[in-house]
Amino acid sequence: MNNKLKPALLGGLIVGVLSAIPIINYCCCIWSIGGGALAAFLYIKSSPVPVRMGDGAMVGGLAGVVGGIIYLIIGLPIALLFGMAAMQDSLDRSGIEVPLSGTLLMIVAAIVGAIILALLATLGGVIGTAIFEKRKGDGLAPPPPQNFSGGPGTYGTGM
Repeated sequence: MNNKLKPALLGGLIVGVLSAIPIINYCCCIWSIGGGALAAFLYIKSSPVPVRMGDGAMVGGLAGVVGGIIYLIIGLPIALLFGMAAMQDSLDRSGIEVPLSGTLLMIVAAIVGAIILALLATLGGVIGTAIFEKRKGDGLAPPPPQNFSGGPGTYGTGM
């Protein structure tokens, strides 16, 4: 299994499930950023070299995509079952004419919400990398030292 996939799946599970549960989904932005940061944390712990910001963003973005898919699978049916009648009743009482039907409007809103979850989880991956990556360096071995010992053919030997 790819070493980025496991943290992304765990972070995405947090993003998707906590954003889809009706009572606690009001904090969906926090869950999304937290899931991306969790994915970055898990990736940093499993990485033998220092993790760059781009890698943290990638892991967070993957977590956001997984979370967005889980959100669509769990959250959309819950919203259609419980929120459809309330939304339609509210639209009828307000007198607002919506060009889309209620069901189509909720599907479009869920897709936009899943995209926003993915973007915020990417931000969470960057934030998580900035917070949790304490190792210095860019993950590459340093170059070999140059010969500064003054051997033959060097400047100042008079040859």
